[in-house]
Amino acid sequence: MNKPDFVIEQGSILVLKKGHPCGENLWKITSFGVICKIKCMGCDRIVIIDRTELKKRIKKVVEANEENS
Repeated sequence: MNKPDFVIEQGSILVLKKGHPCGENLWKITSFGVICKIKCMGCDRIVIIDRTELKKRIKKVVEANEENS
């Protein structure tokens, strides 16, 4: 089975397979590394999750952070 390769980085907005209990399904990546911090766009709750688990849970990337540094 071929998994889609999502381009995710700090600042990207994601839709995960399961929604948050507050009812929102959009998450923003606030810190990205081996351990990632994602923030619920509905209630601003921050969740810490490892990168491999996050990649498994992504349904789609709504907005990628496009910075040219």
